[in-house]
Amino acid sequence: MRKFVPLAAGLTCVALLSGCGAGRSLDRARPDEFAVARQAPLVIPPDFALVPPQPGAARPQDTAANAQTLDALFGGAAARSPAESGVLSDAGADSDDPGIRSSAGDPGTTVVDKGSTTRDIVAAPEGDGQDARTTAN
Repeated sequence: MRKFVPLAAGLTCVALLSGCGAGRSLDRARPDEFAVARQAPLVIPPDFALVPPQPGAARPQDTAANAQTLDALFGGAAARSPAESGVLSDAGADSDDPGIRSSAGDPGTTVVDKGSTTRDIVAAPEGDGQDARTTAN
């Protein structure tokens, strides 16, 4: 039995390697890789209207990440319907107060107590939400 294993392995190798030979059935017409001609490289004509970029200047095609996000979510700026424009004008969208940030922390500003739950949410440390838990009151 031990003499049969090397003999069988040798015959298997001979049979497998015989497939690599160039016989009549395996001789195919192949392209000649040395007959390939090189083509001239593409040439881009100069554009004399282009100005080289200034070091440190912002690129004109760059937009802020939040603007890209809003465009992706909502499809960019769209015309408002007359009903939507009416609701916004009734809500006072066109009469904004430019100094609202300075008057928000003023002691004379009327504040509504929203309860301890809202205070806890605002005071919670920032995280990825993996350890978030809820409790029933």
